[in-house]
Amino acid sequence: MNYWLILIPLFSAFTGWLAIKIALKLLFRPLEPRKLMGLVIQGVMPKYKYQIAVKLGQIAATEFSNFGGLEQRISDPANMEKIKPLIETHIDDFLRNKLKEQMPMIGMFIGDKTIDTLKVIFMKEIEALFPQVMQQFAGNLSSDLDIEQMVVSKIIAVSPEKMESLLYKSLAKEFQTASHLGALIGLLAGLIQLAIILLTI
Repeated sequence: MNYWLILIPLFSAFTGWLAIKIALKLLFRPLEPRKLMGLVIQGVMPKYKYQIAVKLGQIAATEFSNFGGLEQRISDPANMEKIKPLIETHIDDFLRNKLKEQMPMIGMFIGDKTIDTLKVIFMKEIEALFPQVMQQFAGNLSSDLDIEQMVVSKIIAVSPEKMESLLYKSLAKEFQTASHLGALIGLLAGLIQLAIILLTI
């Protein structure tokens, strides 16, 4: 047996690993179009950055298009309960301090009992008004907010270098797994070639 044949699966494994590494690198490199043997090559992400941004913008706009659900969540009475203590504190401060500063004559005739009564009245009005205000706010938000254009502009503003760095940091483990898988596939292909050679000798 020629022992140099063992190099076949090893070389195939290295070739599979290298092919994946190059493929991953070609996602971003080269950043600018370059000619190589008559062919113009450029990284996939830099080349199709605008098309990718538009597609992601469309997906985001579709996913967030249901503002009806947003209106319900914003105007949920439970939200009012969360901010109720803060509102009560502000109303109390207004009636006890700011009102007396701005209108001393009226402040002279307002005691604790009157303040407590006014607080109850104000809170009832605010609780009744809260859902309407929040629904109107959500409605205006849905008509004024162009999610698709916002996503597109944000993605286009990110430089290819930064996008590459973020992607490699976020998917470092997945990229490493892909490289190992390429090596494994290459090794298996090499072993099959070696078996065929040995059977035909």
